[in-house]
Amino acid sequence: QVQLVESGGGLVQAGGSLRLSCAGSGRTFSTYAMGWFRQAPGKEREFVSAISWNYGRTYYADSVKGRFTISKNNARNTVYLQMNSLKPEDTAVYYCAAAATTGIYYSPGSYDYWGQGTQVTVSS
Repeated sequence: QVQLVESGGGLVQAGGSLRLSCAGSGRTFSTYAMGWFRQAPGKEREFVSAISWNYGRTYYADSVKGRFTISKNNARNTVYLQMNSLKPEDTAVYYCAAAATTGIYYSPGSYDYWGQGTQVTVSS
């Protein structure tokens, strides 16, 4: 079993920055990709960003491209999401996810393990 623990959420003013972290632990941590999703109240969970574990290829939703940066530290089994120029519409619970095998990176169904989520609130 793999456990994912997110941290770094909080309250920030519009235009500010936050850095989310997601640490993986448990059985030998072997993953194909890790991703970040978010869910605002009354809305479906949506893709934010993903990174392939071995090659570091990155993917972003159009809504965050140019503002968010995903990165990883393989030695620490940790993935990060640097969020800059935050907007009120970025307010949501952010979830980290890990995919054990190849799949559609932007689809929640491709991911096998999920963290508990961390709240990000951006005030106007």
